[in-house]
Amino acid sequence: MNSFGKKMYQWIVDLFPIHRSIVGPGFKNSLSYLKKINPDMKFLDFPSGKKVFDWTIPEEWHIYNSYISDQNGKKHAEFKKNNLHIVSHSIPVNKIISRKELFKKIHIDSTSNNAIPYITSFYEKNWGFCMSKKQKDALKGNKFKVLVDSKFVKGHLRIGEILIKGKKKKEIFFSTYLCHPSLANNELSGPVVQSALIKKIKKKYKKTNFSYRFIFIPETIGSITYLNKNLKLLKKNILAGFNITCVGDNRNYTIVKSRIGNSLADVALISSIFDKKNYKEFDFTEKGSDERQYCAPNIDLPVATFCRTKFGNYPEYHTSLDNLNLVSPKSLGESLEILEN
Repeated sequence: MNSFGKKMYQWIVDLFPIHRSIVGPGFKNSLSYLKKINPDMKFLDFPSGKKVFDWTIPEEWHIYNSYISDQNGKKHAEFKKNNLHIVSHSIPVNKIISRKELFKKIHIDSTSNNAIPYITSFYEKNWGFCMSKKQKDALKGNKFKVLVDSKFVKGHLRIGEILIKGKKKKEIFFSTYLCHPSLANNELSGPVVQSALIKKIKKKYKKTNFSYRFIFIPETIGSITYLNKNLKLLKKNILAGFNITCVGDNRNYTIVKSRIGNSLADVALISSIFDKKNYKEFDFTEKGSDERQYCAPNIDLPVATFCRTKFGNYPEYHTSLDNLNLVSPKSLGESLEILEN
């Protein structure tokens, strides 16, 4: 097993309970944890309301508690018991509603009796709860109290950045995201593997020829924000780039190719995984993570995505079943070796 495997798994264990979103205290706390692993990480802050291309950075979302209470006072879908129970960025609510009205606000995963889905409403003012089908079916009564104790405040979107300067300004680029709560593979595997890769490069390669740039972002809005600030620099200097996500399970080795399709990033990644037993290759048209932004028309950076099993292609994806049992030290170590190669 790669010597970093156990360390990376412990980092996931530590980060897993933190309630993250695209902007807010959970994301910042998680970045601060990763900065302890690599203290040279710099924080870049962008204020709420700032226009980034044709997007706007939202306000920070602070959530303190949420639950559904039945007529007997029993609480269901408690945020404090599982932070996936609340639709991310839900507006404040405190009222009594009917069963019919409540059920319109409950999201379930129809493919599983026990999975709590991960649902967001980042850019639309809304609210809701997420429950397993079994939990929803257990709700009794016709009247319910719903509480969402949250608020929105003007703050900052934060990005973590590490630049290892080489002899040349031409650089290799790595990006991963850190904005999902309590999802081990589709969330935390990418940041911990990237953190370990940084430590290995700094330890093994004291004087690199090229420079290495690493960023830790909230998905989509983070890459858009970073591109808005650094596009000229990135277009000038990037030789190859890699988006890292879903690298903790043991099922597949996957590349989602850049829009160019035969960039140095594509070739380098394919050369490292093509001989693996469960190798899978996806064209850019099957995109779904930050490669969408890095390879968008008029951006066209040479960035490919590396996964084990591709996002959206495993049954636990975006549910509470994407937990600590889905990732392993062995698989994390294997993914680190691929990227190091």
